[in-house]
Amino acid sequence: MFASCWELAVNFVPGSIRIHHNTSASYAAVKETEGDRGKKKTGLSSINNIRFCRGYYHQPAADISAQQSSNCVCKMAAIISQAMPETVDGAEMPKSKRPSDSAFKQQRLPAWQPVLTAGTVLPAFFLIGVLFIPIGALLLISSNSINEFVYDYTHCKPYGGNQSCAEMISTNPGVKCMCIIHFELEKDFHDKVYLYYGLTNYYQNHRRYVKSRDDDQLLGRLSPIPSSDCAPFAYADDEERIPIAPCGAIANSLFSDRFELRSDTLDRDVPLLQTEIAWPSDRQIKFRNPDGNLAEALRGFQRPKAWTRNLWELDTVNKDNNGFQNEDLIVWMRTAALPTFRKLHRRIDHSQEEFKDGLMKGNYTLTVEYTYSVIEFEGTKKFILSTTSILGGKNPFLGFAYIVVGSVCLLLGCVLLIIHLKCSKTNGGISSVHQRSSSRP
Repeated sequence: MFASCWELAVNFVPGSIRIHHNTSASYAAVKETEGDRGKKKTGLSSINNIRFCRGYYHQPAADISAQQSSNCVCKMAAIISQAMPETVDGAEMPKSKRPSDSAFKQQRLPAWQPVLTAGTVLPAFFLIGVLFIPIGALLLISSNSINEFVYDYTHCKPYGGNQSCAEMISTNPGVKCMCIIHFELEKDFHDKVYLYYGLTNYYQNHRRYVKSRDDDQLLGRLSPIPSSDCAPFAYADDEERIPIAPCGAIANSLFSDRFELRSDTLDRDVPLLQTEIAWPSDRQIKFRNPDGNLAEALRGFQRPKAWTRNLWELDTVNKDNNGFQNEDLIVWMRTAALPTFRKLHRRIDHSQEEFKDGLMKGNYTLTVEYTYSVIEFEGTKKFILSTTSILGGKNPFLGFAYIVVGSVCLLLGCVLLIIHLKCSKTNGGISSVHQRSSSRP
């Protein structure tokens, strides 16, 4: 090319770097110019002087064209970037953020893009419609086969009283109120029957409410300093000396109403079981009791402020169903996603001879120990008796959703088919258009 040797003087602070470009008759030197050596700057800061020595053409530097100068500068910059060390005086050089030249990072991987034509879209619409409508019908039939009884007892009144239990609890917290409710089952509830409680306008999905718990504490690892997520339900006193177990807003708001069910037709109580109502994974993994005696292990801890019983007294019948492994507590600690929800509360004991086939139709009496107030946030409470199917409880929404989606797909398929048949161009017309266009000069 042009001149065979260059000398490039650059301002490089601190340190002096000398670079030799080993060609047949060329060399390049990088030398620092005078400046403040105390400043810790790394990298190539400026190019001050470029001098071209006489090479193959033996031309003076003044006679070299601007294009040659530009080429020389580019070559010298490449030489310097290759020979420059990664660190200068212990300081790391900035690394390039340019992605590597790979097929993945440069987005050159092979891809498949479907071609949406009438021959592929229309069969898909018809197939979805043909499959979804029968599935939705089966889901709806399965949901309707479930027997369910729902009773709203939010404003129930005690026997012989004029004021509702909700008003009594709201004005006098801590007062017990007993409601007696008579109802009739019009159909036989065969197979397994479950008792639920339902709440409305109750936002368990609030971010701070969901976080307000101490998982280490629920695993039986007690600490005098609860998690900060439990505040303001972490300590029982203002001086923060007595911790609460279990702490947090979720545990503090544990549903506390109690139910007793009696069959007037059989003249005996309906046996209710409090076990096996929580998820097995929760019972066996997420909730554990501390070793030893539960009351002794919880010495120095206080029960939640809204509770009326201690943690080791939640189940007076089954002593093993107490502490952090109490299944009512476990069910409540699994927060609901929507403000209207129901939670499993009891199971009917079908081992009894009178109830082995389920709950038969007839008259029943429900006694409610009313202690949980919901009227402050305009909520409601419901007592629910229900059977189940292989898909769970009664829920017609899924069946309706499948039927609606299938019907819409069938309708769209028919509309698009009509448009395709009436408005699409024939192959003959397209070929004639190509022939006319190709015959033009």
